[in-house]
Amino acid sequence: MQFAQRVLDLQPSATIALSEQAKKLSAQGVDVINLTTGEPDFATPELIKQAAIKAIEADQANSYTSASGIPALKQGIAAQVNQQYGTTFTAANVAVTTGAKLGLYLLGQALLDQGDEVLIPVPFWVSYGEQVKLAGGRPVFVQPQNASGKVDVAALNQVVSAKTKLLILNSPQNPSGLVYSKDELQEIGEWAVSHDIIILTDDIYRDLVYNQTEFHSTLELTGAIAKQTILVSGFSKSYAMTGWRVGYVVGAQALISKVNALLGQTTSNLTAVSQYAALGALDLPQAQIEEMRSSYEQRLNHFYPQIAAIPGFSFPVKPQGAFYFFPDVREALKMTGIATTTEFAAQLLAEAHVALVPGEAFGQPGFVRLTYAADETSLTECVARLNQFMKLHM
Repeated sequence: MQFAQRVLDLQPSATIALSEQAKKLSAQGVDVINLTTGEPDFATPELIKQAAIKAIEADQANSYTSASGIPALKQGIAAQVNQQYGTTFTAANVAVTTGAKLGLYLLGQALLDQGDEVLIPVPFWVSYGEQVKLAGGRPVFVQPQNASGKVDVAALNQVVSAKTKLLILNSPQNPSGLVYSKDELQEIGEWAVSHDIIILTDDIYRDLVYNQTEFHSTLELTGAIAKQTILVSGFSKSYAMTGWRVGYVVGAQALISKVNALLGQTTSNLTAVSQYAALGALDLPQAQIEEMRSSYEQRLNHFYPQIAAIPGFSFPVKPQGAFYFFPDVREALKMTGIATTTEFAAQLLAEAHVALVPGEAFGQPGFVRLTYAADETSLTECVARLNQFMKLHM
């Protein structure tokens, strides 16, 4: 069988692959601490589960819906986005997708022609570049030029070209936890407008910021910047709904109509019961989201100094959002004689039974990602195993 070049060039998701490997070991009876995936360790709130159950019992979840989602959910998302960002969207500006990941994929299909370039700040979420390639585009990875770890206009100017069509911004950022300030986004937004570059803002972690950090997005900025911004987000992180797979795209009606056409020819509608669960999530009291956010903040503050104290581990800056640690382990590689972070992660899994994701997956070798969306017992044991691993190999 001869495969298409697009899949021959495709790199599998490192986070999914490593998580599956860890699960296989666990199924064999190995005591593995799996910190690879970005999945809240909270149960989906009861209000959301009950909304799904009621929809099933009322026979609302039996049939196809509009490919772009049920009207009530699209209206609810538009209303929430308007409240959060100061916008004036309607249901016609919203497409509901099978996770935010599908929303990102469909935008690539809708906007990119062969050879179009997409600017992606480093480090980046593992699927950005691969989805650009699947759309025929060319990912251009932007290296930060300053100690903040964030890209700025100077960095963007080094890589922009006549073929540049999109800039992907993710703040809070996966994997680093960095958060862009309003001033930083204003400068980037003005630059994008001056170069006629569309901003795709991935705000999936918008509710998860810590220690007085403020969330901002180019969508909230007035005038041309907001008009040139497309929002991708979803319910997975803030509402502990990863398995329900509810994402959405918000943008100009002309764009959403094209996304809807793609939905109609690919997945059709998101699973109906998940849509009714998401509709229930929109009524979740903010206090329940805050309870989860506060727990992540406590874990961040408790375990950050412990991980920074592991021999060979360090942080350029403390994470401000999302729920990941992304320590620099280049010194640990020198101390252990291990050549790459991919090999480092493999040995950690084989010997210490700790599953982390190597920085190569995020475009930043020499770093590893581990989630703190895990229980405190697991995180405490993880730190102990990492210290013991370093002690044995130094």
